[in-house]
Amino acid sequence: MKKTLIALLFILGSYAVEAQELVWSNNLRNSVEVSKKTKKPLMLFFTGSDWCGWCIKLQNEVFRTPEFVKWANENVVLVELDFPRRTTLAPEITEQNNQLQQFFAVQGYPTVWFVNATLSDGKINMDKLGTTGYLAGGPKVWVDNANSILKKK
Repeated sequence: MKKTLIALLFILGSYAVEAQELVWSNNLRNSVEVSKKTKKPLMLFFTGSDWCGWCIKLQNEVFRTPEFVKWANENVVLVELDFPRRTTLAPEITEQNNQLQQFFAVQGYPTVWFVNATLSDGKINMDKLGTTGYLAGGPKVWVDNANSILKKK
């Protein structure tokens, strides 16, 4: 009986952990569609996932915490715009990321932009709400700052 109960708790715990995972898209067009359906702004995360120390720190201290997961699932559509050095991305993703890096004038990583995006005549239009990056203080400080940016929408 105890073994069955322990196994059941382990399985349920696995589902709970899985439910807390975030879904990061790397396709802007698909993300705009999700944004339209959910009426949530996009959170564009410009990162160097395999080399940028501050990006990794932001991921570990904020983005991988239960507080952030809950907030993100309720408030934004997540888009990762990666500029890795050791991993090769699909050419269309690399081109998309480079264009967005230029459009938003991103010069350092991590950079996070919050935007309202719409599709019009096959083109994506973006209304910039605000930007941030790494902030010391953990998920509460980061989420409070993000909320202040999103209030502008």
